[in-house]
Amino acid sequence: MAQFSVNATRFDPYKNFKFRVKWDGRYVAGVSKVSGMKRTTEVVKHREGGDPSSSRKSPGRTEYDAITLERGITHDLEFQQWTNKVWNYGSGLGAETSLKDFRKDLIIELYNEAGQLVVAWNVHRCWVSELGTPDLDANANAVAIERIKIENEGFERDDQVVEPTEPTLAG
Repeated sequence: MAQFSVNATRFDPYKNFKFRVKWDGRYVAGVSKVSGMKRTTEVVKHREGGDPSSSRKSPGRTEYDAITLERGITHDLEFQQWTNKVWNYGSGLGAETSLKDFRKDLIIELYNEAGQLVVAWNVHRCWVSELGTPDLDANANAVAIERIKIENEGFERDDQVVEPTEPTLAG
């Protein structure tokens, strides 16, 4: 049975190498890697005194793991500027942090091989908890990668994004 309703002849799942990240209404340049998103709900076990020796289980608190974004370092200061909203080293004593507008909502978009949007996730109330500079190595031949670790308070798949009709190559 086909896993796709619009493109019934497609059997392969979408690939993970075409994606974009958006915040403040614009795309973030150069993001080369986004860690997977994870939601975990704790299990609360309880047992009533009159029950046999088995426990009941119910859902408890839900936690959302941080998301890491990586990109090649350039002169774009977006990562640094967002990080500085939580802690700005160069500020005077007592003014290192301003929590007025440090949170952002993100959109992570996945595209098919033809460049059509196929899945999007909305990530809510995000803020930067870590900024990592590139590893530097005179013996390496690699791109200098900077990283930010983004805490969030939840994500959801955007159900308004529907399966597109994939183009065919005329031959």
